[in-house]
Order: sequence, then structure tokens, then C-alpha cells
Amino acid sequence: MRSVVDGVDGALGCAVADMRTGELMGVAHNVPYFTAEYLEAVAAAAVEMFRGKTVRHVEDLISARRGVPSERLMEEVQMTTRHTIHFMMVLPNNPEAVVVLITDRRTSLGMGWAATRRSVLDIEPILDADATA
Repeated sequence: MRSVVDGVDGALGCAVADMRTGELMGVAHNVPYFTAEYLEAVAAAAVEMFRGKTVRHVEDLISARRGVPSERLMEEVQMTTRHTIHFMMVLPNNPEAVVVLITDRRTSLGMGWAATRRSVLDIEPILDADATA
């Protein structure tokens, strides 16, 4: 997480959250007010955006229309606030984890997405090692 934050101009923080529990699995940031409570709330919100009841309902409706079994469709979400951009991505080989990169508005969208997608190459092997330990 630290290498992601250090490698992106305007990065405020980066975290990985468990999609089953909403708990943080790793985090690094440069913002004093990013307290544990704040970070846990952001992680829970990210999980809700990908796995929440309303999202699940939409996925079920899409599957019913297509006549296929219901599946998790949400892979990436970008959210912009007045002062920040949040890049969120489900890990492709570990769909029970999501990486969240928070930047200020100076960061280009391309840079944010490139860093988020590149971070997966470092994160997934660590999660795989933890799972086998």
C-alpha cells in the first residue's frame, strides 16, 4: 500500500478490504485525519458499493433478463467528491478483496486507474501467501 501511495502524485491513501467482512487487510496513507474509524467506514462503504443488497438486487435482475445464473458483475467503481477521487477495484484473482486508492483532484484519472490496476500485481501474491500460511 505504501508503494502505491508514494508512487502516485496526489495520493492520499490506499487500502485493501475484505469483501466478506468489510475489514481492512492493509492500508497506507498520508492524512492525519484518516483515523481507524474513518478508514473502516471507507472500507465498509466500498464493500457496500460492490456487494450491497441493492447492488445484488440489480445483478439478480440483469441475470433474470439474460436468462443466466446470477453473478457478481461489479468490478470497478470510480467515485469523485469535491476534493477527492476514489478508485476501487475488485481483485481479479481474489474476488473477495477490493483495493481502494484515494487521491486528491489533481491526480489524472488515467494515472489513478493505472496505479490501481498495477497495485493488483503486488497485492494478489501477498494475499495468496497469507491464505496458504
